[in-house]
Amino acid sequence: MASRRSLSSMGGFTLLEIMVALAVFATLAAAVLSASQYVVKQRGAVEARLFATWLADNRLNELRLQAGLAAGRQQQVVSMDQRDWVLHQHISATGDPRLLQVDIQVSPANSTQALHRARGWIPAAHE
Repeated sequence: MASRRSLSSMGGFTLLEIMVALAVFATLAAAVLSASQYVVKQRGAVEARLFATWLADNRLNELRLQAGLAAGRQQQVVSMDQRDWVLHQHISATGDPRLLQVDIQVSPANSTQALHRARGWIPAAHE
């Protein structure tokens, strides 16, 4: 009888306690996996918006360096990061005859949804 008592007093985990612990860890692992998938998906979207912003800023700076720009619309396909992007630009007159307003919209080539819109002003042709 003494040997029975010494075996039960050794301590340790019961099968039920181990199963509860495994259930808790499995639930936590599923939550972490779900959160990491969301982060990966958002990372791609943020990266695309960043490239769209760079492209719009680059195009606006290119237009500032060009002389003799006229009002009108233009579409341009640009490659960046092994992807094609469509830049729509609209140059229009402003209330000030010395300035032209430039609106640029950037979208991926496979989508019509704009990821970034930028507006800037450049000197008119006679300035």
